[in-house]
Amino acid sequence: MFLGLLLSTMLVVEGPEVTPADTTTARSYKLDEVVVSAFKTNKYELVPASRSALSARQLSNQQITGLKELTAVIPNFYMPDYGSRASCPVFVRGVGNKSDGTGIGFYVDGMPFYEPLSFDCDLGDVASVEVLRGPQGTLYGRNAIGGIVNISTRNPLEYQNTRVRLGYGKYNDLRTQISNYTKISDKFGFTFGALYHHNDGAFRNSYLNEKVDKMNETEERIGLYYKPSDNWLIRLTSHFSYSDQGGYPYAPVNVETNTLQDINYNRYSSFRRLISTNGLGITYNGPVVSFNSQTSFQYINSKQAIDQDFTVNDKSFVENARHQNMVSQEFTLKSNNDSRYQWVVGAFGMMEHVDRTVDNFSPSAGSLSHTNYCVPTSSLALYHQSTYNIWQGLSATAGIRFDYEHAKTNYDNLKVKASPLSDGGFTLVDPSQMSSATGESFESSKDFTQVTPKFTLQYLTTEDNLYYVSVTRGYKPGGFNKSFSTFDERSYEPEYSWNYEVGASINLLNNLLTLSADLFYIDWRHMQITSTITGVGNITTNAGHTDSKGAELNVIVRPVEGLQFTANYGYTYARFLSYVKSATVDYTNNRLPMVPNHTLSLDANYTINPTGWLDCVMFNVGLRGLGRIYWAEDNLVSQDFYTTLNAKVALTKGIVTWEVWGKNLTDTNYMAYGFKSSTGNYAQAGKPLMFGTTIELNF
Repeated sequence: MFLGLLLSTMLVVEGPEVTPADTTTARSYKLDEVVVSAFKTNKYELVPASRSALSARQLSNQQITGLKELTAVIPNFYMPDYGSRASCPVFVRGVGNKSDGTGIGFYVDGMPFYEPLSFDCDLGDVASVEVLRGPQGTLYGRNAIGGIVNISTRNPLEYQNTRVRLGYGKYNDLRTQISNYTKISDKFGFTFGALYHHNDGAFRNSYLNEKVDKMNETEERIGLYYKPSDNWLIRLTSHFSYSDQGGYPYAPVNVETNTLQDINYNRYSSFRRLISTNGLGITYNGPVVSFNSQTSFQYINSKQAIDQDFTVNDKSFVENARHQNMVSQEFTLKSNNDSRYQWVVGAFGMMEHVDRTVDNFSPSAGSLSHTNYCVPTSSLALYHQSTYNIWQGLSATAGIRFDYEHAKTNYDNLKVKASPLSDGGFTLVDPSQMSSATGESFESSKDFTQVTPKFTLQYLTTEDNLYYVSVTRGYKPGGFNKSFSTFDERSYEPEYSWNYEVGASINLLNNLLTLSADLFYIDWRHMQITSTITGVGNITTNAGHTDSKGAELNVIVRPVEGLQFTANYGYTYARFLSYVKSATVDYTNNRLPMVPNHTLSLDANYTINPTGWLDCVMFNVGLRGLGRIYWAEDNLVSQDFYTTLNAKVALTKGIVTWEVWGKNLTDTNYMAYGFKSSTGNYAQAGKPLMFGTTIELNF
């Protein structure tokens, strides 16, 4: 299919687990058997944070193929699997947004992804995935009010392998992958990979008598690595992805029984997405200082077609086309010596241009609303962070960041009479009426500035036990709505938070037992919240005063060689302290929507290497739990706590590995997502029982 010049983001690894030395964007370090790269950390990793990470092998053992499957695996991490690739909200500790904009930063090898519709990517060929919970604005700035997701890929100068995978599962699920990492010489290396995925869909529209959620997607990527000397690394990476899918298997909810009815609407809904991401990274690691330059460019072209009333009455059908270009540049300089004082300074700049066209066709009313919407955005940031070792393992960190953002909108709307065509499209009733058509046009701009501080005190013992306390400011800029019904809804203001956290990570019994725990409290002002209005669209407004408090726990037990038990638990209590939406609607003291009260994952992994005729046998069983989740501000519809069971067995002989896996083996019925619109409450059921098998070759 398409082979883009793109990023070295996602695809496959396996074979022997390797811990590379200083490779891509950063110094690498070992964390829970995970290779994590983060250039912005200081040399001794004195700065603690609530972080969870998974290596390539852990992702494979748990059959995690996409970011949404990290839900509950990471404490208080929630990325609901619903709608389509256009629906990719991420919530961490209750912080997030289900529509435009995001409260979570997303990076691949240091390259920023700002649009949530680009987050839902394949994880089959990554080195590790790391999630930092809590505001990370001091070092990462824009949209990092809830945390950061960092994806790291392999460096072919440090890791060489070729892998071919062919998998097949229920619902005619076909997945093929190939990847290669080649070291041409001590100075040159290249990598490439490709993926194709097809699925017939699991949900049926009873009115149309066809599957709603069919999927076809492909990804390709290429990376060139050049190391002119021991201190320098230059990498050019490029990634391309294209998906064409049905979506939005939404069904009415019976509020009294909290159960779903049939999916029953009259127009097929779909989403197409093309993403091209390219990056140039230059890293210098010297004896005194280190330097990193990251240049990134991303192009997104998407089109959404959705029956927005979700009924058979043909009230509203919307086509939403989007074209986006984003270029960013970041320079980071940090200390790299043995001094007690460590520092990081940096500068970041970004320019983004988004063009949207929204056609809202109402066949029953015989009208068409056509909107052109252009939003150019530019931002600039300067940041600094210092860490000083006060005494033995006691150190303090202070950081500060200045962000400036300029956003502009050009909005042009036209409403005309129209009539449906036999193919489902529309035509103007009388083109001569265009001169008398109704509508509105306007231009507007906003400037946002913010200073984001951070303070941390930590103590690292001689046994590598870590204790810390931190206070961090969170910030997310405001913006413009593409849909609105009143003048005040044209734009929304920034949101702010203060995050207070205390935590510890302890190794016991000679590392046979590892415990990590933290407590947090978030004081949140002017929260941005999104509501769906039929015939209008998603509208983001500012709520009043909210807070979120909770705890997180990670336990790893290694009783014998090859056997590991892992437990992750997150608790979040997030509520509106003050939210008066109108003179008649008051949501004060209600729970925040889209925030699970509990997240739970329990995993048991046993690997025998070798055993008899086989070189390796791996068993993995995992339990995932979520709930309670409220779907709207009124708290009328919710999903109680539920669990699903996953399992995988892998047998390896030589270069061949055979895998058998299953997801939701208990076939648990649950709501994956719900929302409230002007026509009622709707929800999507969670994915039912899935199982399949995969053959893999490594050489």
